[in-house]
Amino acid sequence: MVDYPAALDEVAQRQQKILTRAQLLATGFDDMYLYRQTRRGVWQRVLPATYALFSGTLTGEQRRISAAIYAGPDAQLTGLAALRWYGFRYSPHTEDVHLLVPHHTRRRSAGHAVISRALTLDSRARLTANYAVCSPARAVVDAARDLRKLRPVRAIVAEAVQRGFTDLAALDAEIRRARRSRTALVRKAFSEVVSGTRSTPEAELRECLAGSPVLPAVLWNPRLVDAEGRRLPTPDGYLPEAGVALEVDSQEYHFSPEDWARTLDRHNELSRLGVLILHFTPAQIRRDPAAVRRIVEEAYATRGGASTPVVARPAREV
Repeated sequence: MVDYPAALDEVAQRQQKILTRAQLLATGFDDMYLYRQTRRGVWQRVLPATYALFSGTLTGEQRRISAAIYAGPDAQLTGLAALRWYGFRYSPHTEDVHLLVPHHTRRRSAGHAVISRALTLDSRARLTANYAVCSPARAVVDAARDLRKLRPVRAIVAEAVQRGFTDLAALDAEIRRARRSRTALVRKAFSEVVSGTRSTPEAELRECLAGSPVLPAVLWNPRLVDAEGRRLPTPDGYLPEAGVALEVDSQEYHFSPEDWARTLDRHNELSRLGVLILHFTPAQIRRDPAAVRRIVEEAYATRGGASTPVVARPAREV
């Protein structure tokens, strides 16, 4: 049974039956009626002066709508809530909905609506029927500023670039805009992506090997060619002095079964040319980085000076 007049039907449908007190009063309801509906459990107050015209749990979209209309017409969805809206696979889950509002706005955080006042809103925000969503680059940086561990920051930065949500230039611009305000983790993750690291497990492998007194600098995601200049598959890491390739084996971090199959094919191609390929899982790298480093060091020492018809160039060299 519809508990609101036809005059409110269009907005109620557009906002998935999430309405503000002002919208309800403008239609002819009074505060006593709102009180009775919520007291009876027919409606529910989900945020200050914000009502759901139904009982039960809100969907993710209804949570975003309720937070946005509570925050006001100029609010922009950002952070982890925006990443979920875009479809990021590896961003941490949260029930909170983070929104930016103009700095002069006096709205405060309440319930699942987390409000941040910003001197500048995102000029590249995307408009939906009920709210604006910050650009992926702005959302990634805002999310990273609220995270306290490097691993999830690495995950969202790598995914943003790998899946084409944004590019390095846009991320760099957003990091510069945020300056030094809680950006240490996102700056580190960004520098890893710029230097050729493509995923969180690769970054952890790089960190694991960085302190080795034995190994030279590893080339991450280098461009490999054979003696005739033909392009070869790209390993995650490569030690050209020993012909040793490093691969992080995790189907989770390849974006389709076809990508996984191509990974296996490239292993065979490099092995045919005499490259030794060492395989590590993300769990191995995290559980025992010292053992992983020792395996790589021993392989490097054993194969030092090995000759292969493979020429390696840094990832950024075209």
